[in-house]
Amino acid sequence: MVKVICIRVARAAAVFFAVTFVTFALVYAKPVAIARNVVGVSATDEAVQAQVVQLGLDRPLLDQYQHWLVGLFHGDLGQSFFTGQPVMSTLQIRFPVTLALMLISLALTIVLSVWMGVASAVRGGWPDRLLQFLSVIGGAVPSFIVAIGLVFAFAVALPIFPATGYVSPDAGIGDWAASVTLPVVAILVGSLASAAAQFRSAVKDVLERDFVRTLRARGLSERAIVYRHVLRNAGGPGLTVLSLLTIGLLGGVVIIEEVFALPGMGVLVADSAARSDVPVVMGCVTVTVLLVTVVNLLTDLLTAALNPKARAS
Repeated sequence: MVKVICIRVARAAAVFFAVTFVTFALVYAKPVAIARNVVGVSATDEAVQAQVVQLGLDRPLLDQYQHWLVGLFHGDLGQSFFTGQPVMSTLQIRFPVTLALMLISLALTIVLSVWMGVASAVRGGWPDRLLQFLSVIGGAVPSFIVAIGLVFAFAVALPIFPATGYVSPDAGIGDWAASVTLPVVAILVGSLASAAAQFRSAVKDVLERDFVRTLRARGLSERAIVYRHVLRNAGGPGLTVLSLLTIGLLGGVVIIEEVFALPGMGVLVADSAARSDVPVVMGCVTVTVLLVTVVNLLTDLLTAALNPKARAS
């Protein structure tokens, strides 16, 4: 198992360095354009060139990337070209908002999708047909349409929850919960039905295997078979689904934050990209890549722990 962990960690590190380098090369590909955005479109060519030198954009790309990596390992992602604030400080304020939405949505999706998927696969009938219908509807309706509908229904027509804005947990758990309820529900509508349908397929596939019939012949109850044996064997495909779902939630959270005006990374990325604040964009990309890499690494390790055959792959 130690060898498996080392191999998976090495793969994750290689992916991280490859993605960050390619991203770094893309965002810093036009240093003159970056400098002109900083000093203004009406600036002279001499002022633009001076800004290129001041920002260090005249150095070779590999030197810039190496300098950025050294800063990353020391907890320094540079400073914003426009505000002068450290990127790390900005992310420490914005990232918890995005992370809270993701963790709450993911936790609810895991619990509810497993329950719905198992119930659909075991019982069949109308629960199975309803789940398949909801998975199609949930995948067809964009999340921002769902979010707008929720705002009109529960913030305008019935003013139960706030339409926009975010309240810190320090200001009160109740107010914080109210500010994230509609965003979380909007995310769940698109992710829950799809994840439950995937779990349903995985559980149904395991239920049709020979060892399940053997367990039934030995007199084990259906509950024991499902929760002790079937779920363990369906865990591998389920973990893969959750891994992909976590990555997909990143894109969904960005859109939801824009709709509900939440001060998370989604708004930060949109604003920074619009004005070419490259260090901030690179910081957001780094956090995203780290999160995706860690999720994939944990998924690989858990899959290897559940399925010994996966350790050799």
